[in-house]
Amino acid sequence: MKDQKILVTGPTGQVAGPIASHLARANDVWATARFTDESKKTAFEAERITCVKSDLGTGDFSALPDDFDYVLHFACSRTPDFETDLRANSEGVGLLMSHCRNAKGFLACSTTGVYEADDHNPFTEESPLGDNHRVMMPTYSISKIGAEVVARYAAREFNLPTIITRLNTPYGSNGGWPYFHLMMIKNGTPVPVHTNQPSQYTLIHQDDINRTVAGLVQSASVPAQIVNWSGQEHVAIEEWCDFLGELIGVAPKFDYTETTLESVMTDNRRMRELVGPAEVDWKDGLRRMVEARHPDWLVG
Repeated sequence: MKDQKILVTGPTGQVAGPIASHLARANDVWATARFTDESKKTAFEAERITCVKSDLGTGDFSALPDDFDYVLHFACSRTPDFETDLRANSEGVGLLMSHCRNAKGFLACSTTGVYEADDHNPFTEESPLGDNHRVMMPTYSISKIGAEVVARYAAREFNLPTIITRLNTPYGSNGGWPYFHLMMIKNGTPVPVHTNQPSQYTLIHQDDINRTVAGLVQSASVPAQIVNWSGQEHVAIEEWCDFLGELIGVAPKFDYTETTLESVMTDNRRMRELVGPAEVDWKDGLRRMVEARHPDWLVG
């Protein structure tokens, strides 16, 4: 993708920030968030990314132009309050799509946390939905399902080509869930693992996210299509923690409990048809994560 005017929401988050930086090399990228930390805004502006403050909760996008070629929507509210998160996540996507209705493509980033837990079976895009993340984030799954419904409506109402990407477990040099586990292992804190073990997920490295995002948003359609955004490798928390432990010379401890997430594995066949497979091997990706964030922790 080159010479396009692109809006990225939620750039201060783990996934969207690197995407904005990646696309800014060849495009006119705008980033919008509350930017309560001015240093993050300054850092993006140093990369020639235009930053505009906005708040999904209020739906006031008057400071944003409405002539973007593509919109990549990653902003997400995660609070314990349903009213707050339904307004920001579910209503917010509709208000943003209304403002950007002239775009050539809109990517609404959802989550594989919208699926109903189903033992160790990989989810397809047709799998039943449910309140998957309630045990850890009470509002998350429901507000993201709500956001998907609104995005599907808005795609048809505004004839706005849309793709809803259900992101599995992102990680990379900028962090992610495995990074939190790395910190727990280093500190001797037991890592929660569901009793229905092993707890398997389908990791996707930030490099693969950056590489595939343009192709995904260019595949947007009316009606909106839904795509699982993940790698192909199903890896258990126990497995990646054991590997991280080997890298830093500390054996992980596990806390087997029912009050944590169950397995969330996804079939990415539809993604591969659109943009090809993920390419980063999970062990290589995790090693690079440790090298980038704590090279002094590595042993051997």
